[in-house]
Amino acid sequence: MILETERLYLREMNQGDFDSLCKILQDEDTMYAYEGAFSDEEVQEWLDRQISRYQKWNFGLWAVILKETDEMIGQCGLTMQSWKETEVLEIGYLFNRSYWHKGYAIESAKACKKYAFEKLKADEVCSIIRDTNTASQNVAVRNGMRIVDTWTKHYRGIDMPHYRYVIQR
Repeated sequence: MILETERLYLREMNQGDFDSLCKILQDEDTMYAYEGAFSDEEVQEWLDRQISRYQKWNFGLWAVILKETDEMIGQCGLTMQSWKETEVLEIGYLFNRSYWHKGYAIESAKACKKYAFEKLKADEVCSIIRDTNTASQNVAVRNGMRIVDTWTKHYRGIDMPHYRYVIQR
């Protein structure tokens, strides 16, 4: 276990989480900000990328486990992300749609912010969010962040404007 909150705990993902990850990354509605659901191969690449992040930095997107059922309901964590000409420490979150609007994203995102400042001694942390993803923007605001700049990313053949929400220690 990496982090624990009142209702959740976060741990590193492993190959055994593939099916739970598919329920998130292969849901069209959940993946609207990514322009659609992932294939099995893309889900495996996503999982492999997290595992390599754990080895490189000792952090990445972690499995969010609901204590009550011991079920993986989402992922939340810290990653190094490209932003313009630099790399920034980001809090990312993505949840199974059946667990939306229950406060799990903000609960886990706040725990990740605390981890970034207290354990990693980061001076700032951000969330990079597509301009159309209002729900994730609301989580960032509730996590004390504010928009500091914008950038258009090119992904899956589409230009996608993104906001970078930031909070400093």
